[in-house]
Amino acid sequence: MTPQRSTGAARSARSARTLLRAGSVALPVLALAHGAPTVATFGPLRNRFMPRLSGQGRPGHVALTFDDGPDDLSTPHFLRLLDTRGLRATFFLLGSMAVRSPWLVREMTAAGHEVALHGWAHRPLLLRGPRSTYEDLARARDTVGGLTGTQPLLFRPPYGVLTTGAQLACHRLGLTPVLWTAWGEDWRRRATPESVHDTVVADLRGGGTILLHDSDCTSAVGSWRNTLIALPRILDTCQERGWQVGPLREHGTRGAAGRKR
Repeated sequence: MTPQRSTGAARSARSARTLLRAGSVALPVLALAHGAPTVATFGPLRNRFMPRLSGQGRPGHVALTFDDGPDDLSTPHFLRLLDTRGLRATFFLLGSMAVRSPWLVREMTAAGHEVALHGWAHRPLLLRGPRSTYEDLARARDTVGGLTGTQPLLFRPPYGVLTTGAQLACHRLGLTPVLWTAWGEDWRRRATPESVHDTVVADLRGGGTILLHDSDCTSAVGSWRNTLIALPRILDTCQERGWQVGPLREHGTRGAAGRKR
């Protein structure tokens, strides 16, 4: 090998090593940036330092929210119960479920409930890149908005896990992320109506947001029945404590109204 070729080979090797070192630093940094918002998943931290993201509103009100619907097997039971109580709630819908039961989306809207987004497919956003995340949210927004005639403004990420890509997508689509302050862990196989009620009220305060599920499409089979049985008692507890119950649009948080299409 000539000296010139030897020098060129050495330079190429140094360049390759430099790129590898840069990549070994850049990739973890990019991964950290992508997943940084997941700190919001930790409830006590979120409730204390991110009240708007947690869904904290006016002290005398509790926001009632449901995820994973609409489901023609279970959601109508919740709608009837809420109608009997004269209450309205916020339903975070999956686009993939909405296209299966479009009549149910229109029914809950006509009944005065607030319709929001849970994405198109119930997949962890940590497994999605920015483009895939945007396409998922945009598809869900356009589908649900087309069914209701009102563009939804609220978004709850699957599993409550936000990413930088999701935040950027929300900004572009005019969506506000909202999580919760209290949940019933009603998706678990071992959940019971009593455990759902007790788990909710253990963390619930005035101004809080309750997360429940009106579908078992991503939960233990039949788990919605425990939620349905627990719901009247949860509502009674709120009444006993002097809290009004309603959707997020009445909760005193920004972005809880819809825009006409």
